[in-house]
Amino acid sequence: MSRWQLAAGLDDQTAAAFASLDAVFALEGELITRDLLSKVLRVEIAGVRYYVKLYRGAGKGLRRFLGRPRVQAEWQNLELFAEWGIPTAPLVAWGLERSLGGFRRGALITREIVASQDLAAMAKRGDSRLADPRWVDAVSRQLAQATRILHDHHFVHNDLKWRNLLVDPAGQLFLIDCPSGAFWWGHWLRWRITKDLACLDKVAKYQLSRTQRLRFYLQYRRRKKLNAGDKRHIRKILSYFEGRE
Repeated sequence: MSRWQLAAGLDDQTAAAFASLDAVFALEGELITRDLLSKVLRVEIAGVRYYVKLYRGAGKGLRRFLGRPRVQAEWQNLELFAEWGIPTAPLVAWGLERSLGGFRRGALITREIVASQDLAAMAKRGDSRLADPRWVDAVSRQLAQATRILHDHHFVHNDLKWRNLLVDPAGQLFLIDCPSGAFWWGHWLRWRITKDLACLDKVAKYQLSRTQRLRFYLQYRRRKKLNAGDKRHIRKILSYFEGRE
């Protein structure tokens, strides 16, 4: 059984290039990343660049046998981001194929966010914008709002790292690459929220001032001042990766 879907409004050339899973798996392009489960190609169709993520495995652990495959989780989470008003890479095509009830292969394709860069790469090369307080504050506010929206929906990204945050030349922030995101409740939600925030701070503590980091937390909490609960939470965030870096 094969399920494959194209976004509405594609031009004929693009629709033909991405017409089916067979067509997508036959594509040739620039290899961006590869791991045991998937690889990402960058291809250009009619002057527009796309990122093609091809999955040969359903996921790690029990996901290989139970639950939704990783590729399905990824496209559904991107759809959620769009539904919640969180800027993300536009989905162009997505789907999967099963054989005898088991996952065989799957793919999702997103349109390039033109001239965007991820925050991790910017930090690595010492991009001057990270030293501009106004630029940092504008991006911080967008990130705080997007993160709060996720968590208000009881949803956690589970890989909320700087490499998964893109910024375009206009300074707009985009969240991408979320195959591990999921809904949680109770203790597990609180613990995973702490993990999301700790992942963000893992790089921020080397790139931003303590004031900027605190301002982000206040923006995230929608407060002007910390209360006792906030202070306890911040201690948990700061200690989350202790002994694991």
